[in-house]
Amino acid sequence: MGNFLKKKNNRRNFLKKTALLSTAAAFSTFIPKKIKAAKSYNWKMVTTWPKNFPGLGTCAEIFAKMVNEGSDGKMNITVFGSGEIVPAFEAMDAVSSGAIEMGHGGPYYWKGKVAAAQYLSAIPFGLTPQEQNSWFEKGGGQEIADKIYEKMGCKFFVCGNTGPQMGGWYNKEIKTIEDYQGLKMRAPGLGGEVIKAAGGTVVNIHGGELLTSIQSGAIDALEWVGPYNDLAFGIHKAAKYYYYPGWHEPAAILDCFINLKKWNSLPNNLKKIIALSAKAATQQMTNEMIAGNNMALKTLLNKHGVKVKPFPDEVLKKLAILSNKVLNKLSSSDELSKKVYKSIIKFRNDSIKRSENQKKFLETRMKYVNYEK
Repeated sequence: MGNFLKKKNNRRNFLKKTALLSTAAAFSTFIPKKIKAAKSYNWKMVTTWPKNFPGLGTCAEIFAKMVNEGSDGKMNITVFGSGEIVPAFEAMDAVSSGAIEMGHGGPYYWKGKVAAAQYLSAIPFGLTPQEQNSWFEKGGGQEIADKIYEKMGCKFFVCGNTGPQMGGWYNKEIKTIEDYQGLKMRAPGLGGEVIKAAGGTVVNIHGGELLTSIQSGAIDALEWVGPYNDLAFGIHKAAKYYYYPGWHEPAAILDCFINLKKWNSLPNNLKKIIALSAKAATQQMTNEMIAGNNMALKTLLNKHGVKVKPFPDEVLKKLAILSNKVLNKLSSSDELSKKVYKSIIKFRNDSIKRSENQKKFLETRMKYVNYEK
């Protein structure tokens, strides 16, 4: 009887151990499968800007860091400046082909591929930075931009906004609209088309060539962004006059473009992290540009003695008339250009009455507030 009970207990213990081992084995095979499902992504981002260039280049870095940290390392984006992997204006080709996963630049750089893209950057006498960001989010801009970038095999996100720009650097005074006749100027996008209509010759060069081009006399004038970036490039060393306002780009957005197949392969949580990071990076860049421009303009005026001049009202009036003619003609060339242009104009027109409030406030602040010098 004792042996029988002993055998029975041994059998019972054996069955318990077998059951526990089976459960542990099943559990151990289940857990690794779940862990392996959380795939990590190591992506490259090529930009059209010099590495870590103030505002524009750092926006790409800010975006990448937000995605890397927000995804807890499940997505790691490494940023490369222009020329490190591909030249600035070949960034879209690299991403469209799938050779690189994503890029960062300005939509008007891609007008040779899809004409409608240039309207997304800025239009002359168009939207303020706040209006522009609002149009993308609430005015149908994101949906239109996605259709435009789909033609280039990419997904689109706003990823940066320069804020209000300056009118540019000139080595001759602009007193009348006729002063644009024969002027060689770096002026991309739709603003450049208006300069052409005024009689100028537009030269499209990237940021890294600006200073040498105006120093050598290859160009007579250029527009880049504003004091923060212009000071960083040292453009004040080679140009006599700094004009305002930036009628050609009252604001300008930057784009994050992602290879569409790569984008579609991502899980929804990483897509959401990218979308939110692009939005946050846009606001952070706008803040950086405002603060940076404030300090840089002081430096240009007080340390370098730069001559800051307003465009004459008559010149601005004629540029506005030319802009209307040029944009109406260009946008009628294809349906997508017509659609994006009409949408922006409608949003601008809807904003005009409300913007009188801000205009009056700024005028009042300029007139009646005592400023410490």
